[in-house]
Amino acid sequence: MSQPQTSSRPLSPHLQVYKPQITSTLSILHRLTGLWLAVAAAVLVLWLYGLAFDASLFQALTGFFSGLFGKVLLFSWVLAFNYHLCNGIRHLFWDAGKGFELPKVYRSGYLVLAASLILSVLVWLGSL
Repeated sequence: MSQPQTSSRPLSPHLQVYKPQITSTLSILHRLTGLWLAVAAAVLVLWLYGLAFDASLFQALTGFFSGLFGKVLLFSWVLAFNYHLCNGIRHLFWDAGKGFELPKVYRSGYLVLAASLILSVLVWLGSL
C-alpha cells in the first residue's frame, strides 16, 4: 500500500494572514446580520403567536421590548435589516456588472454603512 503524497502547494490563506479590510469586514457583517435577522424573525413569530393565542405571552414580550434592553434589541434588528437591505442593493449593482473598480467598491461600502445608519435613525425617530 502506498503512502499518501503531500502536496507542495501553499495552503490557502486565512483570516490570520490578511489584515481586515472594509470589503472583507462588510462581507462578514452581511452574513452576521442575516443570522441576526433570522433570530428577529423567530422572535416576531413568537410575538405574533402570543398576539393570536396567548395574551400573557404577548404582554410579557411587549413589556420586555418596552424596557431599555428590549429597545436596544429592536434597534439592533432595525439596523441589521437596513444594513442587509442596503448591502443587498449594492450586490444587485455588482450582479449587473457595475461598481467593481476598487475606489467604487470602497465608496459604496461606506455609503452602505452611512445609509443603513441614517435609515435606522429615521425609522427609530418615526416610531416615537
